[in-house]
Formats: sequence, C-alpha cells, structure tokens
Amino acid sequence: MEAKITKNDLPVFDTLKKVFGFQSFRPNQEEIIRSILGGKDVLAVMPTGGGKSLCYQLPAKLMDGTAVVISPLISLMKDQVDAAVENGISAAFVNSSLAKEETAAVFRRLRNNSIELLYIAPERFAMPNFIETLKGVRISLFAIDEAHCISEWGHDFRPDYLSLSNIAKTFPEAPLAAFTATATRKVQDDVIAKLGLREPFTVRASFNRQNLFYRVKSKRELASQIMEVLKKHAGEPGIIYRTTRDSVDGLSGFLSGQGIKALPYHAGLEQEERKANQEAFSKDEVHVIVATIAFGMGIDKSNVRFVIHADLPKNIESYYQETGRAGRDGEPADCVLFFGREDIPKIRYFIDRISDDTERDIALKKLNQMVRYASHNVCRRKQVLEYFGEGYANKNCGACDICTGKVEKVDITTEAQIFMSAMSRTGQRFGIMHIIDIITGADTKRIRELGHDKIKTFGAGKDRDKNHWRFIADELLAQDVIYQDGGAYPVLKITDMGKTILFGKEKVSALKREEISKKPRKGKRSGFEEYDKALFERLRALRKRLADEQQVPPYIVFSDKTLHEMCRRHPSALPEMASISGVGDAKLERYGNEFIEEIKTYLEENPDISIQENRFPDIPSERSGKPKGETFEKTYELFKQGLSIGKIAKARSLAESTITSHIEQMIMDGRDIDIDRLIDPAKRDEIGKLFLKLGSWQLNPVIEHFKGTVSYEEAKVVRAYMRWNNG
Repeated sequence: MEAKITKNDLPVFDTLKKVFGFQSFRPNQEEIIRSILGGKDVLAVMPTGGGKSLCYQLPAKLMDGTAVVISPLISLMKDQVDAAVENGISAAFVNSSLAKEETAAVFRRLRNNSIELLYIAPERFAMPNFIETLKGVRISLFAIDEAHCISEWGHDFRPDYLSLSNIAKTFPEAPLAAFTATATRKVQDDVIAKLGLREPFTVRASFNRQNLFYRVKSKRELASQIMEVLKKHAGEPGIIYRTTRDSVDGLSGFLSGQGIKALPYHAGLEQEERKANQEAFSKDEVHVIVATIAFGMGIDKSNVRFVIHADLPKNIESYYQETGRAGRDGEPADCVLFFGREDIPKIRYFIDRISDDTERDIALKKLNQMVRYASHNVCRRKQVLEYFGEGYANKNCGACDICTGKVEKVDITTEAQIFMSAMSRTGQRFGIMHIIDIITGADTKRIRELGHDKIKTFGAGKDRDKNHWRFIADELLAQDVIYQDGGAYPVLKITDMGKTILFGKEKVSALKREEISKKPRKGKRSGFEEYDKALFERLRALRKRLADEQQVPPYIVFSDKTLHEMCRRHPSALPEMASISGVGDAKLERYGNEFIEEIKTYLEENPDISIQENRFPDIPSERSGKPKGETFEKTYELFKQGLSIGKIAKARSLAESTITSHIEQMIMDGRDIDIDRLIDPAKRDEIGKLFLKLGSWQLNPVIEHFKGTVSYEEAKVVRAYMRWNNG
C-alpha cells in the first residue's frame, strides 16, 4: 500500500472540496479512494452513514471512463443519480423503471463516453447483451453496493448477485470495489471468495454510530407510547417498522387520525402507491412512514431523525440495518424498540417452518441474540458492536437508555418465588399474563372456572401493579430462570436454575433502570453542537421550495447537517458559504445566494442575535456578498442580450431560481439591470408598498398576501430593487 494521500494531491482534495463540499475525509475514505485510484480491488465493511458513496463517486470523477455501480436498490437509484448530478457529476441509471426510449438514450450517452457514473441492478449485469455493450466502453471501475447479498451466510442473500462473480474475469483491468454496511467476518470472507477479489485492500470500519441514541421500552400501550415519541419529534421525518401489513395499515390510519402526516408502505400495496408514498416521504411531504421491512433498502434520506421498531426484529443484523436509516447525515437521531415477549412466538412460528435444520438453528440463534439485546440491562451499543465482533471499551456510551439511566441492583428472590409458585401450582401450563392475573388477584371468569382463585399464591402480589410483575417475568426469562415453551401460545416452564431459587437454595437479583428525566438538549448530545432552531426552520422551508423546483428530495439540495452548520456560522457572503461542509461549487452556484439572503433577512429581523466575528478565520471579511467569478458574468451577458430568465436558465442548464439569485445580487451591486423587463411597473409598485407596510424583507408574507399571483422570483427582484434604492 502506498503512502496516504496528502493535501499536495491537488486533484483529489480539490475534487473533495469543489465537487462534494467537504474539507476532509471521514475515517477510511482516504485509504479506500487511494486503493481504487491505484487500480486495487477493495472490500469495505462500513456502517450506514459512513460515506460509502463518496468512495466510488470521487474516483469516478477523477478516473478516465465510466464507473459502474451495481446495486439492488432500484427505487433508490434515481435519488442517487439526482444527488450526483446536483454535485456536478455526469450520472445516469438503467433499470426496469425506465421506458425503452429512456434506456436507449442512456446507452447512447454511454457509448459517447459522456457518463462518469452509471447505476445498474444486478440482474442487468447478467444480460449478455449488456455485458457486450460494456465491453465497448472504457470502464474506470466497478462498485458493488450491498455486497453481502452475494453470500448465503448473509441476512439478505440474492441469487442475482451470483452473476457478479464474472466481473473480475470479464473486465480484468478494472478495479472492483465491494461495499456493505452489515457483514459478520464469515460473510466478509465469503464476499471476497464469491466475487473473486484480487488481494483486496480490506477495511472493516467501526460499526459504532455515535450519533444514534438506542432505547428499549417495554411494550405496553403501544399506540400511546408511539405518540409520546412522535411528540418529541414533531414535524421531523421518521420511520416506524411493523412486522405485518395489517399492523402497518392500522397504525398509519391511527396516526393520520391523530393529525400526523403518515403513510403506509408494504408489499401488499400497488407498486404505484408504494412509489408515491416513498416519494412523499423523501420529499418531506409526509413526516412518518409506517412500514414492514420491505421499506428501508430503497431509501437514502439523510435527515431521518428517528426509527421506531414497534415489533421485535428477527435478528440484530436486520435491526442494525433498519436503525441505520436514521441520522445518515451524522446528526443526532433516536432509535426506539418497543419490546414485548409476545412477539417471540410470532417469529418462532416462521422459524419452526424452515425445513433445513442448519438454517433453522441459525435463525433461532439469531432470534435469541436479539431477545438478549432487548431484555438485558447492558449497554445497547456494546451489545450491537460485540455482535459484529467489535469490542467497546467505554464503560458508559452516553447515548443509550442503559448508560443514561440510574441502575440499581435489587433482590427479587421473593417475587421470583411467588411467580414460580403460581406457575408450579397451576401445572406449568399457562402463559405470562394468566400467571400475573393470579398473582395480582384478578377476578376473571377464566380464573374462577379453573379454580385458580383458590390456590395459595392467588393475590400474593396484589400490592404491586401488573407492570412490576411483567418486569419480574422478563427478568426471570432473561436470566434463564424460567422459559417459554410452545408455538403461538407458549406456556411458562421452570428451569433447573429456577428450581434452586424456588426452594430457597439460591438468590436472584435484577438491575432496575430509571431513565434520567433531564435529557441532553438536542444538538448537545455527545459533543454535537447547538444551532439556531428558528433559522433552521426558515432554511428548511427554503430548501423544500428549491427542491420542489428541481423535482428532487430536499436532502439532495443540502443535508440537515449542512443547514445546521449554516445556522451556527451564519455565512453572509459566497466565500463564507463555500466553507460550509456539503457546499460544493455546483451547489454554491445554484443555491448559495438564496441561502445567504435568507440568513441576512433573518438576522435583520432579529438584531439581538449575536454573531461570532471570527467564525470564518481563514476567509477575509467580505460582507457585501458581491458575486465573484465568471458564472455571474455569463448570466449578465445573456440578460443584456435580451434573454428572459427562463431562456437564460435553459441556456446555462441552471434552475430559474438560480438565475434570479444572480440578477438579484447584480441589482444589489448596482449593475445596469432593466427591472421593467422583469416585472410590470404597476405590479412592482404594489409589491413594494406591501414590503414597506410589513416593515420586513421576508418573502413568505408577500407571497401569501398576493395568493399566488406574485412569484418568489418577482418578489425577490422587487426586494433587491428597493433595498438598493433605499441604501
């Protein structure tokens, strides 16, 4: 392996900043990119949110030819291509969602060597005609996403992936890079063998997602418990996972009835409805998606602020991958699992029907690991990392319910004896809730008919509520003092260990956890900085409008992380905006001035907000926001030639809002702009009078007042004209 990239490698670091807007690499990205640029194969096991896409997109921008990305996530490809195009990368995709004419157009571009990045599905690579087409194209590299799908030991094996074993033989000159977010070491070795990776540079990144807060709650009153979480995340995007279609439909309907913008997603819906619901969520038109595990693989939304598992996942790999949909932008996000032991037999039912003994045993082992995660009072992060073979030395992770709660060791021997006595006196033939009913002295018809109101332990625990006895039952199950036996309706049995406790030969204790009521404020968790919430809402609304104009999801314009940084540093000129993480040259040109103006307006309306003077220490102070570079000159020349805003935008392949921002800035700079060409004088006067009446330069009140007869572009031009003329 050659030495690491240094900042003297200008093409690499220039590309990182100018195309992607980043000042530095995340862990492992630098080494992976260096290997690919050197023609070496790569296997990278990196968690969701670890920046895998940059590892092949940056080389695709620098290398000669087309980078082919193979991914099973067909529904995600358009968003991935849109995001690449927004960054100034020539990208396209080919999959079954395209019409024949669209596919033919992509192939023409491919043969003309005008595509830097091409996304395809694995089944496309299995087509002989497609392989012949690729043979006639210069291929810079192959990148395989979700590479664990080629392994039968993985949690999501896909036979279509097996054809990818031919890549190394068919295209021996092209480096092959395989990426996955979830793979045990056994799966990792299998991926290398199946793909035929040639002495690959292998990275196994940490699975620790520090920005995720893991929490497990006992499933009691599920609907009200979910509402409690949603209230804490009001207006923020999130995913709720359920195991069945009926439960998805029921919960999404309930949430809609509570005034929450929620939609369902499962395989039982028509394809068009699934697609429409996913797009509505991606575009921030609804806040919550309630879904089966059919949803998630096809979502690249970076600003998901919470993931709720309303039912028990079948294994830790699935759980980790699904919680990984939260906080992909690196900002704080919550992962909540509602755990009820009644979910276990539902999963066991399907496991018991697996015909292959080995496969069935593996599935059962993984389920037991998931149950231990949910029921043991051990740091959640530590348990997840140990599953993937990664140690965690910290005694307190600071970002899970165990580590941020008060834990007290209590003796539960007497309660355990009461519980097991009730089990024994009823023949060990009943489930948890019936035993709890006996202990708490419930007057039910079933108890009276069975005569269980006559046994010695009836009502022996009535001084404590049912939640306490459910806690005792869960602890005894977790510590193998008792176990559940049977299928859909399991009964409780006493283990040998349980017998020693029942007869007073051993004691048993439990860790009672009380969550600290005073939670760290959002934005302050584990070193995450605070930001201006009111400004964030303003910038989020602007982002949504611009995204709608571009017909892309808002997070593709800018991530929440980028907006948060704007809200902390308040850039007031283009050079300052260029130093914000996630603002590359293409986005700076398209959106920079719009966001600068929104920030300036906000600060003018809130003069008490203090701005740190040295927040951009490496940039000379430049408060005018005067446009620099040839991009504004091109717009100015075309305007002087008599072209309209629409025609200038088309000629320059930019959004009309971007051209309007150029002109708005030129007006502010005193350029010779004939404003009468842009807006009728009478209409201009009406808008101007309203600005004066409002005493504010904010655009939304103006747009709302004129009820759609005045556009944002018109209002911005008038605002710039008035501000220039009024000094």
